[in-house]
Amino acid sequence: MKNTMDDLRNHLFETIEALKDDDKPMEIDRALAIAKVASQVIETAKVEVAFLKVTDADGDSCYASPNLKQLGNGKQQGVGERK
Repeated sequence: MKNTMDDLRNHLFETIEALKDDDKPMEIDRALAIAKVASQVIETAKVEVAFLKVTDADGDSCYASPNLKQLGNGKQQGVGERK
């Protein structure tokens, strides 16, 4: 199974919704654990996208979608970068 950044985003929004549940809110410790793991996935994505950018690679990545790879100057745009 291959997870994507969209999947991660969905899990994080589900966590927020679970925290806000009036009847049975998610435990804070569990939400913090989810956030911590998500943060590590995001950091990994940043490293992978930076590697693809530096090497000008067209590598397959669940983080660097084809829409982000080529932006006019032939360079890839990574996570957190601006046009």
